[in-house]
Amino acid sequence: MQTACFLELVVASDEATSSTQDSVQNGTLPLWNTTAFFPALDSPEFNTAFDALIAEIAALKQLWDRENIAARSPKNQATTAEIVRAYEAATNAYNALLDNSRVVNGYIALFTTTDSRDALAQAKRSELQKHYVTLGVCGTRYTAFLGSLDPESLFVASETARTHEYYVREAQIAATHQMSPAEEELSALLYPSGGAAWSKLHGDLTSQLAVPYPKESGETESLPMSVIRAMATDTDRETRRKAYEAELTAWQTVAVPLAAAMNSIKYETGAIAQRRGWGSPIDSAAFGNHIDRGTLDAMLSAARKSFPMFRKYLQAKASLVNREQGAPHDRSPITSLPWYDMFAPIGDETANKSYSWAEAETFIAEQFGAYSPKLRQFAERAFREKWVDAGARPGKRDGAFCMGMRRGESRILQNFRPSFDSVSTLAHELGHGYHNLCLADRTPLQSGTPMTLAETASIFCETIVKEAVLKTANEAEQVAILEASLQGQCQVVVDITSRFQFEEAVFERRRERELSVEEFCALMTDAQKDTYGDGLDETRMHPFMWA
Repeated sequence: MQTACFLELVVASDEATSSTQDSVQNGTLPLWNTTAFFPALDSPEFNTAFDALIAEIAALKQLWDRENIAARSPKNQATTAEIVRAYEAATNAYNALLDNSRVVNGYIALFTTTDSRDALAQAKRSELQKHYVTLGVCGTRYTAFLGSLDPESLFVASETARTHEYYVREAQIAATHQMSPAEEELSALLYPSGGAAWSKLHGDLTSQLAVPYPKESGETESLPMSVIRAMATDTDRETRRKAYEAELTAWQTVAVPLAAAMNSIKYETGAIAQRRGWGSPIDSAAFGNHIDRGTLDAMLSAARKSFPMFRKYLQAKASLVNREQGAPHDRSPITSLPWYDMFAPIGDETANKSYSWAEAETFIAEQFGAYSPKLRQFAERAFREKWVDAGARPGKRDGAFCMGMRRGESRILQNFRPSFDSVSTLAHELGHGYHNLCLADRTPLQSGTPMTLAETASIFCETIVKEAVLKTANEAEQVAILEASLQGQCQVVVDITSRFQFEEAVFERRRERELSVEEFCALMTDAQKDTYGDGLDETRMHPFMWA
């Protein structure tokens, strides 16, 4: 059982432009404030905290050995004073360590996620990861320990257990899906050179990938992938098409190592899930997100029932884009949407209002305040204390996320561009941050948040700003905003389902052998055809959406 997940990667529109890159260099877009935690990665203050965390992990292991924090035999034995003492000592120490780990590990992530080429940050990450093997084994032993206790008598005997009841009950289930202690320890020991290493390779390759983009002058400009993908929202169709083709070409240059990473990660995930007694990796993931397979299947069934409606929307958008921007230069008018028009803005420039960073800050704070003064104060604090890293640049990861640091304090990564979509994404991430604030008085073991709950807070804040802008928008602006909302819903319902189908197919085939680049691409386009149907032009899909 996982303890607490403090880093959530949020599915969001990829946001960045070359003008964004210039803006961050010129200082008009904020970089997050890292000195609120430590002066620098090589500072004595950080090194002291880093060394203290490593020592704390070693001390936790000693406590586990001393108090026999491991599966007890027989199972469900009566809760004795010794068990209560061991449980409370372990839980309190574990929570304290996780609090400290969140700050130290999070601080390193502030550098690795914004510049994967930072050698010192990567070295510190690797050094800490070695000690996290011990922490992972301690987590496994803690789960096994809880799984062997009688929860009802433990709740009667311990106030700490009563305040962690949900975690204890989940651990009872998780303990039934553990391998032998020796196998669990070996799995943790090999993870840094297995799944974690392949994930890091994937992140480094994708964040550092430079994409050749043809300029109007005939010259080629090298841009980060985040900038290229952001061109999908450009008002000019030819710009979108060229960016789409440049992206696909660039993915081909790193397709072999990315496929190797995918093959390795999926095989390891599937093998471990099987050894732990899960029916499939999907079942394991559903449990980790606090839902059962029946709930997941019901949600997917409801999503599929809505596909005909979304296909009509995509066809209507294709017709509208044709009317507003003309047919693509390389083909006749279309009835289904090519991938590069998926995120095309509707209407002219006056219908798609531009937002500077300062305007985004003001608008969000005002609209949050209309709902709750406390929510506004939170947003203003986040802006004032520079919790957000907003500008795209080489080495920075794509997309957006919110990461909890100290209790009630977060950091947000975004690739901001001057559009309402970026304003909406910023509000979304601030919603996660506000959720973290609401959890400030909870322990790490109490505050582990599944995506099913985490997205509620973020979508709520996103909805606040969307409803506010609709109230003052003219008719053309309302159409553009509503279309952007439909676009987002199509991504959540249709595109996520296509990715789910791709994942299922990959897990099934990877049990037999590794897959080639071409096979990954074929599975991806098959999933897109099955979900988007005739809403998307099947000759202009995105075969590298898995990359």
